This record gives sequence, C-alpha cells and structure tokens, in this order.
Amino acid sequence: MILRRAAVADAAAMGTLHIAAMRTLTFLPQLHTVEEATGWMAGEVLPNAQAWLAEIEGEVAGYIVFTDDWINQLYVRPDRHGQGVGSALLAHVLADGQPRRLWTFQQSRARKFYEDRGFAAVQFTDGEGNEEKTPDVCYEWRPDRTCPGL
Repeated sequence: MILRRAAVADAAAMGTLHIAAMRTLTFLPQLHTVEEATGWMAGEVLPNAQAWLAEIEGEVAGYIVFTDDWINQLYVRPDRHGQGVGSALLAHVLADGQPRRLWTFQQSRARKFYEDRGFAAVQFTDGEGNEEKTPDVCYEWRPDRTCPGL
C-alpha cells in the first residue's frame, strides 16, 4: 500500500470511490451521481482541504480528507474493507498529534472503527443539519487517549 497526497487529477477516482462507498450505506438516501461527486471533489474538496490516497496495485483503495481540526471524509473502496486501508490513512493524519473531530452516521459501522481507535462520541444529532437528514454523531480524538493500532 502506498499513501500519497491527492491532486485534482484524482478527483474522478475519488468521486467514483465516494459514491461506491455511500451506496453500501443502505440506510441513506442516494442523493448524488458519480459525476456530481467528481465535480465536488475537484471544485470544493481538493482546493480547500488536505487529501491523501491509499493505493494498492496502482488503484485508489481509499482516501482521507482533513483540516487542522477535522477529518472531513474517510472512505475505503468496499472490496478493500478489512485490509488496513482506513487504519493506515487515519494513522497518517493522527500522527501529528493534533486533536481532531469527525462526523459519522449513528447507524454506520464506522462508529466501531473510530471507537476502537480512541475516538469518543461528543455530540448526537437528529440529522436535521446534514444533507441526508439522517441522525449522526460527532467524535473527537485526542492524543492522550489510548489508540490501539495507531
């Protein structure tokens, strides 16, 4: 696995992966197409945050998007779940020791992934503030928490 910084040229691969990952979350409404996600990556995400990719055998297996305080996105290609892709991307971001927050959906299996790595739930919502109108939870990570695997 190779980790590298994402560039605008990676927007199509990231948009495709994003939609594939979102479609596995069957409790969510499907609001966007691959083309819309690709445009969003190129026009909004990549110019405004740092993004890193995990590549396996020359293919994008996952990506993470973050700022100084927030992990905005962490998605792994569905056929690469359980192969350490998400763990490697998350460890890369948290290595700087900066506290970070993130949002995930209350029904998401990602909650266990984050909790296993030392994130603690700090806020639950009814979903009114997100595009999907689906209950979510804000997690926080601090370097003084135990983080197995990082």
